[in-house]
Amino acid sequence: MKKLIVSLIVLSGILGMLSAAEPNTSTGSLPVKFELLTAVEFISALEKSAETCIIPFGVLEKHGPHLPLGTDLIDVREVALRAANAEYTIVFPEYYFGQIAEGKHQPGTISYSHKIIWDLLQETCDELARNGIKKIIIVNGHGGNNHFVRFFCQAQLEKRSDYAVYLFDPKDDPELQKKIKELRKSTASGHACELETSVLMAHRPDLVHLDKAREQSGEDQKRLKDLNDAYVGIWWYSSFPNHYAGDGSVATKELGELYINGKVDQLTKFIQTVKKDEKVRELQNQFFNEAEKPLETKQ
Repeated sequence: MKKLIVSLIVLSGILGMLSAAEPNTSTGSLPVKFELLTAVEFISALEKSAETCIIPFGVLEKHGPHLPLGTDLIDVREVALRAANAEYTIVFPEYYFGQIAEGKHQPGTISYSHKIIWDLLQETCDELARNGIKKIIIVNGHGGNNHFVRFFCQAQLEKRSDYAVYLFDPKDDPELQKKIKELRKSTASGHACELETSVLMAHRPDLVHLDKAREQSGEDQKRLKDLNDAYVGIWWYSSFPNHYAGDGSVATKELGELYINGKVDQLTKFIQTVKKDEKVRELQNQFFNEAEKPLETKQ
């Protein structure tokens, strides 16, 4: 009996820790997390979300010597979940199938082929649309995805579809940037740096090993400094072979919370805008109607 009581106490403590590690995952009785919805609740979620869904997009890669492999995904999901609780939308499960070929030399990196990441994202969008979601919001948390997700959005004009893909691409808020600058202790930014480390400290301090942040260098090694006016795929490795750019050792929770709150506010407003939008799909249909006309009718 004593063993049972002890086990229940331990289980209660673990569940409490897990609960504290994530923001509230529902608004009222309706979860925002896709995977927590029942099939019946999913119908209600479609209506409440105005047929919208966020795909928080990250990868699995090294983040210096002090942050977890899933940092990008953990952070971007935190922002997405907080925003979804402020303005209801469905949040897709952990999506780490991004572009990270430049990190293959480091332990723990999962780098899928370019064809796989493209096809998987396209079929994910197609399947969401088949289930009634007509507005898909990509929220990218990984710099190595930047070119990929923009090209993916542009390529949606290859064929007609009954849904629209929106990339959350916020402009810097001057006031927020000013506050961030005032709090920062370092100037170098990039990867597992002061800012990125601070963000994780703000909501998952248990995953940050600040004492290890100076075990490796995050300095730019500038090994291609003489190659001007060129873009090459090896550029990141040439500068940051440790997959670490900046100095995470000076991170603070205060800086991270400031940054998260700013992004949550921007994303919340973006969700509101997308839920109201009817123009994008209207213009897409108009575009395809014109593109599919016989050539002789276009003169």
